[in-house]
Amino acid sequence: MPVRPPQETLGAPKADFAALIAANALLAVGPLFVRVADVGPIASAFWRMALALPILLLLARRSGVPRLSRRLIVVLVLSGVLFAADLASWHMGILRTKLANATLFGNSTSLLFPIYGFFVARLWPSQRQGLALGLAATGAILLMGQSYQLSPDHLVGDLLCVLAGIFYTFYFVMISRARETLSAYPLLALSTLAGALPLFVFAVTMGETVMPGNWTPLIGLALCSQVIGQGLMVYVLGRLTPLIIGLGLLIQPIVAATIGWGVFHERLGMADIAGAVLIGLALLLVRPSPSARTNEQSATKTGR
Repeated sequence: MPVRPPQETLGAPKADFAALIAANALLAVGPLFVRVADVGPIASAFWRMALALPILLLLARRSGVPRLSRRLIVVLVLSGVLFAADLASWHMGILRTKLANATLFGNSTSLLFPIYGFFVARLWPSQRQGLALGLAATGAILLMGQSYQLSPDHLVGDLLCVLAGIFYTFYFVMISRARETLSAYPLLALSTLAGALPLFVFAVTMGETVMPGNWTPLIGLALCSQVIGQGLMVYVLGRLTPLIIGLGLLIQPIVAATIGWGVFHERLGMADIAGAVLIGLALLLVRPSPSARTNEQSATKTGR
């Protein structure tokens, strides 16, 4: 039976929830960096991984990497390839649709991962959690309904982002399994290593501009999204249930819609605000209390 790394014993659900909020807020800034980068969308995904990798390897070395079994190596490679496919699809979609659309559709994982938890991991929601899921779904519909426009200009981008969300869900499943053995940064470093090469090959094959003239957006993308944002996300995948993580992902379209409104003058109306409020209420309903330790321990069984 896999053993949780000793430095990551459970018992701080409020801190874990705060990490989930911070992870999604930081990840939502990523599309802004992708839009302003002077390289192709897949190339920006490659640099997100490549620039973050030395830092992640250093953090992994400090945490310690146990001996890897053959099964774990397969899971790590799969997680890296799935994450590369997610980023490639998502970054291409970001340039073809609105920021709110890209982030909402790209995080269709917010629905798919809880479904995985319900039917595969057998982590069924309580009445309170079911209410939270209903509020969040209504909020997401309001957010999508206001920002989405039935336009051929957006359709390809939206479909690419939906595809990214599917890849991201399978990535979450792989990471959840690996988190039973590895702590956050060793896991993220090895997964990033596995995903960087496919992104580079794909960017070159697609004929994209790979070498940037301005490194600032790519450095921001690597630090904000991969090292800190994704690092926190991988951390909470070992500690919170799929339902709570799925609802937490809906923070991203709220932040992205706000950035799109403030930076790119994308429309933000009352429906967006109402949707954001409902998602916020849903998160308050599932916010863990100190007595939630038992429930958090059950989250470690995810993916078995």
